[in-house]
Amino acid sequence: MSGFASLRLTLSAAFLGALLYSPLAAAQSAAAPAQSVVTLGPSGLPLPRFVSLKSGRVNSRVGPGANYSVDWMYMKAGLPMEIIQEFDTWRRVRDADGSEGWINQSLLSGRRTAIVAPWQRGKGAEVNLLNSPEKDARVVAMVEPGVMGTIKSCDGQWCEMTFDGHTGWLAQSLVWGAYPGERVKD
Repeated sequence: MSGFASLRLTLSAAFLGALLYSPLAAAQSAAAPAQSVVTLGPSGLPLPRFVSLKSGRVNSRVGPGANYSVDWMYMKAGLPMEIIQEFDTWRRVRDADGSEGWINQSLLSGRRTAIVAPWQRGKGAEVNLLNSPEKDARVVAMVEPGVMGTIKSCDGQWCEMTFDGHTGWLAQSLVWGAYPGERVKD
């Protein structure tokens, strides 16, 4: 790197540091109310966000277009997906197992579903579906980790969900399909 480029880089870093760490900037940031930063994608919707699959046969591709090869095929309608990136009409999604790929937006729905504690799958544990959003509430049903259900609502701590005709409440921390603290209305 030339001496001039090195000097310019050093001065730029010093200026940026002085700007970021000035007493005025510190006072303004201390006075500003705490706000969560929401990143909006090109669609104007937040990223990341949860959606579900519309169809029972959906191709996940290695890139954002029909010319890219199919990496995975999902065979379950309603499966929750997390959109992590957008490009034109394509959405880069992540499933509950962490696999990522590109799916056309026409195959995704805003209908919210969730999977119960997929990280506990195969460990013999069961999760209590409760009749009210309280840890001491009556048990309506026992749900195995990895089971998919429909979210009716989430209040930030509890989600009301339906599984094969059984409706009840689960701690929001036990579902993959709603973010911690997120409020969801059906």
